[in-house]
Amino acid sequence: MGGARAKQPSLSQLRAFAAVAEYLHFRDAAAAIGMSQPALSGAVSALEDALGVQLVERTTRKVLLSPAGERLAVRARAVLEAVGELMEEAEAVRAPFTGVLRLGVIPTVAPYLLPTVLTLVHERYPDLDLQVHEEQTSSLLEGLAAGRLDLLLLAVPLGVPGVAELPLFDEDFVLVTPREHWLGGREDIPREALKELHLLLLDEGHCLRDQALDICREAGRTEGAPVTTTAAGLSTLVQLVAGGLGVTLLPRTAVRVETDRNDRLVTGYFADPAPSRRVALAMRTGAARQSEFETFAQALREAMRRLPVRVVAEAG
Repeated sequence: MGGARAKQPSLSQLRAFAAVAEYLHFRDAAAAIGMSQPALSGAVSALEDALGVQLVERTTRKVLLSPAGERLAVRARAVLEAVGELMEEAEAVRAPFTGVLRLGVIPTVAPYLLPTVLTLVHERYPDLDLQVHEEQTSSLLEGLAAGRLDLLLLAVPLGVPGVAELPLFDEDFVLVTPREHWLGGREDIPREALKELHLLLLDEGHCLRDQALDICREAGRTEGAPVTTTAAGLSTLVQLVAGGLGVTLLPRTAVRVETDRNDRLVTGYFADPAPSRRVALAMRTGAARQSEFETFAQALREAMRRLPVRVVAEAG
């Protein structure tokens, strides 16, 4: 056919257009992919020129996709995803445990497990370029789906299609109270005790908050019992407890780091079976590096035996 176009769109043009289609805002899109705004605008114009189609309607206030832009944005994303898979496949073939591994970790796991993870990588996988991203669960899952992250370390179950979980361990929750609290230091706290306690929790969006609320519901706590949400991190929660504002639940792995520095705090343990959470690695189902990630999970299980957790058998 004589009408074939000589110009092929470049990947950077497709990346620029996909970002504009996602954010519908040139400045935000440029920031998201680390491009200057003029370069981004130029790349989108060049793509329109190469395709012979207007993709974007530019108004003073905002960016709108043209009908053609809506359709082609889907194609552009698919092309970029396929290129990402190509790169991932090549990296996996080249050699396991080399190149970049982008690990996403939730804030209630990162400070307590990263020392173990980083030591393991340093000692056993010295050629692996581990990049750590601490974010809340919803953001991590978006990053995994978009290919921004390769592997996640977080609390499960997630129940998300297209995400496979490699369970690592279960850990109990403990009750952290001010020194003079009637439950402080006990080894046999019944769950029902949670019914009436003044409980301090993390902000919305932290899965640990949701887990704590689930535990409280199981204990028969009514919605009316006071829950004061004030903290963005466990360190702050623990300081509030030390100041006498209430009590909180901590995962066992966090206890030493968060309570050792403060003699105004006491830890209490629940009667068996204690409320607990499961921590796992999560990857895209059918990831090119699946066998590598499974090996990594098993190495982590071994390394985590030294922590106050119950390591899950390999078969999960």
